[in-house]
Amino acid sequence: PRPPTPPRPPAGHPAGARLAPRPPADEPTQRIPDHRVAQPTRRIGDRTPLSPRTFPPSEATPRRPPPNRRPPAPAAPQPPKPPKPPRKRRRWGRIILTLLLVAILLLIGAVVAVGVSTDRALRHTDAFTDYPERPVAGSGTTWLLVGSDSRQDLTEAQQDELSTGGDIGDGRTDTILLVHLPAFGSDVPVTLVSIPRDSYVPIPGYGRDKINAAYSLGGAPLLTQTVEQATGLRMDHYAEIGFAGFAGVVDALGGVTMCPVEPIDDPLAGINLPAGCQNLSGRDALGYVRSRATPRADLDRMVHQRAFLEAMLSRASEPRTWLNPRNWTTIPQAAAAALTVDTDTRVWDLARLGWGLRRATAVTVPIGEYTWADAGQVVVWDHQAAADLFDALAADQPLPQSALDAQP
Repeated sequence: PRPPTPPRPPAGHPAGARLAPRPPADEPTQRIPDHRVAQPTRRIGDRTPLSPRTFPPSEATPRRPPPNRRPPAPAAPQPPKPPKPPRKRRRWGRIILTLLLVAILLLIGAVVAVGVSTDRALRHTDAFTDYPERPVAGSGTTWLLVGSDSRQDLTEAQQDELSTGGDIGDGRTDTILLVHLPAFGSDVPVTLVSIPRDSYVPIPGYGRDKINAAYSLGGAPLLTQTVEQATGLRMDHYAEIGFAGFAGVVDALGGVTMCPVEPIDDPLAGINLPAGCQNLSGRDALGYVRSRATPRADLDRMVHQRAFLEAMLSRASEPRTWLNPRNWTTIPQAAAAALTVDTDTRVWDLARLGWGLRRATAVTVPIGEYTWADAGQVVVWDHQAAADLFDALAADQPLPQSALDAQP
């Protein structure tokens, strides 16, 4: 018998390739995965689409069971992270406030240091004496301010420069001012009273004479006693300034502005000032407050003295004066060198005096008449109006109308 004819290879099968044996009819057919079946060769330019790839059923290629792995151990708890420090913010308000407080403390320290230094530099004198008829203390505080015309502390060159003339011994008082500071809480203004230097009054132990003679006869103690007995007011503080000291304070302030209504030409005082506002140096300021080359002579001089004192204190209280650091030492030193005060006066007393004089009511002792006496031409007070004035000051009362009406 003939051997069985081998099956014909399918189309596209390469010649000579062995065919897999056909399985028996009763055996299930197992499909070979596409990736193991040889794919037909594709010619260049052949655009025939290939048959989509098919994947074997899941039962044909069973998946391997996953390896027996242990579940991962739980992670150890991490320690809590430290909180981040809060971010520093620039608090400009606090910085500015701190700098302001530091500046205030430095300013207070500088003021205290200058005050202590000035207080130590003040010259003191025994200006008061106790005597049986001395007036009792009244309300407020009363000062006696004196401008001495003594040349003892001046050299010849200074006398020529300031036009003060030669040495005349102990000298007299060119200026006598009485200042009353009301008690704290009083609504009465500060009062500045000019006492004419030619006032004809009793001088204890010497009879009647011009009031400025008391200084040359017994110095500050006799002058304060004379003023107390003539006014009935008890003096609480005393301050004296000389020619050189006055000019030094004015120069330390950088000059003082005054506005004469009329020109003043006084060779004896060494000044020739035009009318109008001008800045006076120490030399010119001294001549201005000393000059009597005006129509009313001594009365005009008292007005000039009060006006200049107010202008000088106003200049000293201006902020621009103290913006220059150099003035923090030069002005207090000049003031301390110029002043002579009683033993109980301290620098804070002077500060209160200067502050009160910025806005003071200025008057002159009421004058009754000008006459002649053994001492020469003298001024006689209006005794009733003067008594009303001094009684009002002692009681911290407003100025009486009688004193205001009697102003020269």
